[in-house]
This record gives sequence, C-alpha cells and structure tokens, in this order.
Amino acid sequence: MSGRQKAAEYACAIIIKDGKTLLGRRAHFRAAYPNCWDFIGGKIEAGETAEQALIRELGEEIAIIPKNTRYFDKIVDVEARADQPPTYNFFTVREWDGGAPIINNHEHSHLEWFTHQQACDLSNLALPEAYRNLLSAALA
Repeated sequence: MSGRQKAAEYACAIIIKDGKTLLGRRAHFRAAYPNCWDFIGGKIEAGETAEQALIRELGEEIAIIPKNTRYFDKIVDVEARADQPPTYNFFTVREWDGGAPIINNHEHSHLEWFTHQQACDLSNLALPEAYRNLLSAALA
C-alpha cells in the first residue's frame, strides 16, 4: 500500500499582450470553478517539468507555443482541498508562436483579453483575492 498521494501541481500562464492579460472562462461542466474566469494551464504530469507542462497545456487548450516563458509566482489553493491543496505555478508569457490564441478543446467556453482593472473587477474569478494580487504584480 502506498502512502499519502502527493498534492497536484499545475502550470499556468499569465499571457500578456499590449498591457492586457488573457483569461479563459471555464466550461460550465468543470468540477472545479465552473463558469469562472481563470488563467490557462493544467496539471503537471509525471515526468514533466512545470515548463514542459505549460507548453503542452497551452498547445492543447489555446493552440499556441509559448516562447521565453519566465517563472513568476505560485498559489497554494486551500479552497480546493485543505488536506492536500493543489499548487498553481505561474509563468509569464509575452511571446508565442501559433497566432492569436483560440479555444482548442472543451476546457473553456470563452477567451478574452482584459486590462488589469477589468480583470480585477470580474465577480467570477476562480480565486478572486489571489488572482487580483497576482494580476497587480504581473501587470505592474
């Protein structure tokens, strides 16, 4: 029998262009944070680095290949699971290949570019306080 399972780790992108950041509205059927605005990203699979997961997830979800990513910060989500909270590792992405981001799978129902103030004013951010702090630091 194995011991406790390790808490999940995620790689997420703060995609910035012209002073705005891209957020995706999570599909209504998602188990966590349905219909909430969120950063694009996903779970780091076994054998992957966070950066490799970020590249894979952005390709799968919004059909871009990030270039010159930079680790920015992390959030531990105690709202999701207090006993084994997932960790979201954030990378800034200011350059990519593949053209304009588009919805490429079923994870999100909508993509939109937001100014700092517009994003902070959203009433349905997945993690409101943590995301507002993250946005303030990233877009400063």
